[in-house]
Amino acid sequence: MFDLLITHANLPDGRTDMAVGIRAGRIETVAPSAELASAQAVQSCDAQGQLLSAPFADAHFHMDATLSYGLPRVNQSGTLLEGIALWGELKPLLTVEALVARALAYCDWAVAKGLLAIRTHVDVCDDRLLAVDALLEVKRQMQGIIDLQLVAFPQDGYLRSANAVANLKRALDKGVDVVGGIPHFERTMADGAASVPMLCELAAERGLLVDMHCDESDDPLSRHVETLAFETQRLGLHGRVVGSHLTSMHSMDNYYVSKLLALMAEARLGVCANPLINITLQGRHDTYPKRRGMTRVPEQLAAGLTVAFGHDCVMDPWYSLGSGDMLEVAHMGLHVAQMTSQAGMRQCFEAVTTSAAKLMHLNDWVTDWSQAKGKAAHLVLLQATGPIEALRLRATRLKVWRSGKLIAESAPAQSQLHLPDRAASTQFRLR
Repeated sequence: MFDLLITHANLPDGRTDMAVGIRAGRIETVAPSAELASAQAVQSCDAQGQLLSAPFADAHFHMDATLSYGLPRVNQSGTLLEGIALWGELKPLLTVEALVARALAYCDWAVAKGLLAIRTHVDVCDDRLLAVDALLEVKRQMQGIIDLQLVAFPQDGYLRSANAVANLKRALDKGVDVVGGIPHFERTMADGAASVPMLCELAAERGLLVDMHCDESDDPLSRHVETLAFETQRLGLHGRVVGSHLTSMHSMDNYYVSKLLALMAEARLGVCANPLINITLQGRHDTYPKRRGMTRVPEQLAAGLTVAFGHDCVMDPWYSLGSGDMLEVAHMGLHVAQMTSQAGMRQCFEAVTTSAAKLMHLNDWVTDWSQAKGKAAHLVLLQATGPIEALRLRATRLKVWRSGKLIAESAPAQSQLHLPDRAASTQFRLR
């Protein structure tokens, strides 16, 4: 007797008409539906040929700023510099209560979109550490619903901001999960390079992961990712370090990148690109031709690196749009990276599901459907027949389960047409 039996589902690995049996919050069986035709279950769900996927995971976000659109004013230019200035104006006005309320509102959006894991960078350059306290409270309240990882992020520079070194340690002492950094924002290249080993050593001492804003610049000589790969190797942090953004790689010469990719692969460095924000903020000093600015995702994947996509911002000082929809992120990513091959589009779907889960070390999640038995039954049923159609349609999340329990559902998307001499409806599909 299963607690939940989902039948007639398509899986992201291409298998169709599959059944997934769940007991005690975990996946017990994945088999063709015909093999479980006589199985009994407390609850059952006929997927009717729709896509059953691991949930969405956002490997790079800023929840301390989310939904603050219009506070204290709107970013009129939409530029990075005005966004930074706006955040500086907003920080003195922040309260724990308002931060918690906005973050919880965003978590509601996330659950509705099947987004059940978020790694959020938290600014530690405010001596009050209000954002840290607020998001630790949000993490407590969302425990068992969203896996929330907090990154101690010295937004104004680890060495540049007066108390950032002490504040970052204070944040870790409070229970923040991951060590962050921003070497390209230090006053000099030398300071940026110096900050990387300091932060990586701190993570190694404490047994923590590292996720560093790195080379978020159009400058091809911003090469802190090389130092990050070296320090990862030197300290034995293989597979535990992520370089986020890495937009300078877009502008680097190909010979240097050929060397750099090999160094990154040796260190098993993870990569998180942020398509919506990278394409919006980079290349602003260009006339034409204008650079896209996103890091070299296809080349990184070809080198064997794990690459995820992050949302980065939603309705905050830097970005006035967004709804927590990771399919929108992946949709932009495949266009910007020109990953329109069949395999490339599936990799973009993985970048917001299984690859993101790997970067976040969500070891209890399904990251390989052939090894799904025993994993937590965190699942999303999408109104699509496969990953590519899910990307095309930004598919409706029909059902969202956490540990086999239904936590969100939406009615199927369908438009009813009222045409002369013809009654019709459409779901925007060929068949």
